[in-house]
Order: sequence, then C-alpha cells, then structure tokens
Amino acid sequence: MNNRYIGALILAPFLLLIFLGGWYLKAAVLFLSFRGLFEYFHVVRKKGHSPVSFIGYSVLLSYYAVVLFVPDPLAHVGVLIALMTAVLFIYMVFDEKINIADVGITVSGFVYTGVLFSFLILLGDKEQGMYYVPLVFVISWVCDTLAYYSGRLFGKHKLNERVSPKKTVEGAVGGLLGGTIGALILGYFISAESGANIAHFAIIGLMGAFFGQIGDLAASAIKRYAGEKDYPKLIPGHGGVLDRFDSILFVALIVYVYTTYVL
Repeated sequence: MNNRYIGALILAPFLLLIFLGGWYLKAAVLFLSFRGLFEYFHVVRKKGHSPVSFIGYSVLLSYYAVVLFVPDPLAHVGVLIALMTAVLFIYMVFDEKINIADVGITVSGFVYTGVLFSFLILLGDKEQGMYYVPLVFVISWVCDTLAYYSGRLFGKHKLNERVSPKKTVEGAVGGLLGGTIGALILGYFISAESGANIAHFAIIGLMGAFFGQIGDLAASAIKRYAGEKDYPKLIPGHGGVLDRFDSILFVALIVYVYTTYVL
C-alpha cells in the first residue's frame, strides 16, 4: 500500500480527536506543539545552531498550563516571552556556546509551534468553537488540494523558486479559490447555527487560504535554510508534523483573529 494512504489511515483517528473537541482536542494540540518544537529544533541544528531546548520545552509546558487552566491565556503570553528572553540572555552570558541567534531561534520556536498551534484550543473554547475548528481544516485542505491540481494543470509561472521550486502563481490562485469555496460550503450549512453571515465565511476562507499558503512557504523556507528536504518523519508518506500541519498554524491564527475581532 502507498505510504501516503498508510499515513492517511494513521492521521484519521488523530484528526477525529481534534474534531471531538474538549480534552481530546487539547491533548492532540499539546502533542502537535511539542512534536513541532522538536522538529523545528532538529532542523535548525543541522545548520549549526544551538537552541536551548530545555528552556523551550519548559516555557512551552508552562504556556499550555496557562492555556488549559487560566482564563484569558493570551493576556499572559507577553510576560512568558519576556521571561523566556531574559532567562535565555542570562544563559547566553554564562555559556559561551550559546549566542544571540540561538536565543532568537529558541524564542521563535516557542511562538511558532507553541502559540500558533494553541489557537486551535482557543478556537475550540469559543462559544461556537465546534464550528470554527473544522473550518480551519476545511480551508487548509481544500486550499492545498486546489492549489496542487491548479498548479499541475495550469502552472507556468513560479511563485517563489528559492523557497519552493514546484509551487506556481497559478497554483496559489487556485488555492485562494479553494479555501474560499471550502469555507463557503461549510458556511452554507452552519451559518445559521454559528450566527455568522455566510459572507464572513468567504472572507475568512480567502484570508485563511492566503496565510495558510504563507505558512506552507515559511515551513519550506526553514527547511531550505537548513538544507533539509523534510522535517523528522513521523507519518508515513507525509513527513513530520510541520510538513503536514504547516498551513494549519497560520489558518488557525487568522480564523481566531477574525472570529474574535470582526464577528
């Protein structure tokens, strides 16, 4: 059996946990965040950097304790990042192997894989969270699918060859259309229950598809910088968490921002 199909079979029950919401969603996201941070640190080490892993994991654990048990967790993110930065600077002063680049990489790893993934939990905790978490995945998946086939059928102009040689402008446009269509289809069925006009779903889908593709390119840029083709493999045929969920990180952020500050 093709490895991608085996990987899909492995992913299916895991995704079911995410869609069930509640503590199933929280446990799944916690795993994704820690595994994502491991993959991020692993790749940047290939370039010769030395992220301070134990501080990164400790702050990540502290952050999720806040997310899971403290009201308004985002109000505390700034303090955590400030404390993390201060501790890392102290560490840098007394460890000559650590430099300012390692400090920045450690902090950015926490934000990238910790804070961004946590928006799935924050969405799930919203009043209409049972609709918004699936919306993130629908936008991402339909965007990816239409981007792939649009690129294969119509792709002529390279989007960003330095970062991702196979991606094309035509594929990106197809992805934008796909994300919008996916959000509209879901919105058609849930707009009354969610309390949001269907036009909002079109806007969320378009914005989500745009930033989801940026998330995909960002993950590729990190790998190319480190000279790696994939993140450490976890899912057969799908690579690592950051290979499979790279666009989800940014789509979750956009859906959270829009549903919090616009709806």
